[in-house]
Amino acid sequence: MSDTHAYSSDVAFTPAVKAVQARKGSRAAYAHVEQNGGWRTEVDDDLAAFLAQANSFFLATASADGQPYIQHRGGPKGFVKVLDKTTLAFADYRGNRQYITQGNLSENPKAYILVMDYAHRRRVKIWGEAQVVDDDPALTRSLMPQGYQARPEQAILFKIAAWDTNCPQHIPQKFDAADVAQALAVREGRIAELEAELAALKDERARIEVAHAG
Repeated sequence: MSDTHAYSSDVAFTPAVKAVQARKGSRAAYAHVEQNGGWRTEVDDDLAAFLAQANSFFLATASADGQPYIQHRGGPKGFVKVLDKTTLAFADYRGNRQYITQGNLSENPKAYILVMDYAHRRRVKIWGEAQVVDDDPALTRSLMPQGYQARPEQAILFKIAAWDTNCPQHIPQKFDAADVAQALAVREGRIAELEAELAALKDERARIEVAHAG
């Protein structure tokens, strides 16, 4: 990373942010976090598992003069790859060809990723620097999810500076349509099994009644 910080969380907790924390009473709590090592800076098993299930995230960049831009990125589960303990990567698909993200990164590499898991009301925040790699077709192909119908244009590498999680407060619980469909299919299958069992019991009862009547 181009910047050096006393603590990993300093990537977000600038002097101005810390001044507001002090004024509003939360600085002591975050200072305690800093003294215990700050935020995590490498991919651990929990983050790797979380990203392996992600099919969507938001990528934030800013121009040289600070104009922010947030772009959605999506794909099948596992489209975000962990290359090593500090590097994430994904294939960048052809879209509306505005290239705002790429333009921003060409003059300001600082970037931020927000990954939401609405079903389990979890979110992960990742700070770092990103670069677009548009001259390595082999890398781009290696990052493409197998069988996914999209046109890859380039690759984006994301170098992690720090990452943190949030509490579930205020996260609405939502479910992917595919997951809902799967759950409904399981339920319908179970209902069909129970109906078949009930029908069999009714038939057995009817045979017993006929036998007794005879």
